[in-house]
Amino acid sequence: MGRMTASSGRRVLLAAPRGYCAGVDRAVIAVEKALEQYGAPIYVRHEIVHNKYVVQTLEKKGAVFVERTEEVPPGNIVMFSAHGVAPVVHEEARQGRLATIDATCPLVTKVHKEAVRYAKEDYDILLIGHEGHEEVIGTSGEAPDHIQLVDGPGDVDKVEVRDPSKVVWLSQTTLSVDETMETVDALKTKFPGLVSPPSDDICYATQNRQLAVKQMGAEAELVIVVGSRNSSNSKRLVEVAKIAGAREAYLVDFAAEIDEAWLEGVTTVGVTSGASVPEVLVEQVLEWLAERGYADVEIVKAAEESITFSLPKELRRDLRDEAATLVAERGGSGTPQA
Repeated sequence: MGRMTASSGRRVLLAAPRGYCAGVDRAVIAVEKALEQYGAPIYVRHEIVHNKYVVQTLEKKGAVFVERTEEVPPGNIVMFSAHGVAPVVHEEARQGRLATIDATCPLVTKVHKEAVRYAKEDYDILLIGHEGHEEVIGTSGEAPDHIQLVDGPGDVDKVEVRDPSKVVWLSQTTLSVDETMETVDALKTKFPGLVSPPSDDICYATQNRQLAVKQMGAEAELVIVVGSRNSSNSKRLVEVAKIAGAREAYLVDFAAEIDEAWLEGVTTVGVTSGASVPEVLVEQVLEWLAERGYADVEIVKAAEESITFSLPKELRRDLRDEAATLVAERGGSGTPQA
């Protein structure tokens, strides 16, 4: 969307960048390509990305979302979501005679590899993240005997390690940058020898979207974040907006969820979207606001993004035949779908 000059009246500050990151784009396209190549159903373990609209759209095309690997009938194809899975899940798929497509975001894979490397060097690994989040579960599963979760600065006091000179921190990729560094600072106070990962674990898209919200938060009385409630990076945008100075900030999946009462006394509305949100949902919010007098839109640009990731290599193989072969070789009744 191009830039429109804001008038002295009601206006919208539109964050850039916003919406799909490269990892989400890759994962969604991977499901669509798999359906196109192999036909429905394509099973997906957990939501491919944390967005209600995306999941519903893919379900209509033939994707079947499951929470456990054993829910997939033998002889079928299962895709692992962008959040990544633990090694035990790959083993479950092998035991279940399933062909697999790994759509884990490459930036999450980087954290997994860091966890494996530091575990081999016998470090205690302090993983900063939110308990129960799929990404944290997957990373922890790479080195369960070496990793302990630190869920924010309040968890630091209870952290115990074997050797304070061999401690490293890693993080979930979708956290608030500021809160993560606050946790790191607290850990460094307790463990002065704490080692940092070779590169920042928080993904570029998460940081860029938070930076844009910080820039608009000082001017916008209200910030609307388009995203689902189970999306960690979307929820962080709401928090960042409030810290940056917005009077109110709300998370909505769709324009219809906006309450007109939120606009009372508001001249400037900030709009952004989480990294798993398609642009069509943002456009619907802008249309909703324009109908209520907020037609002037000004872009708040925090960064340029040009990163892309290649599709999973498994999409270059005949996975239906591969799945059928697994059933034939290992025995058991499969129900491969054509």
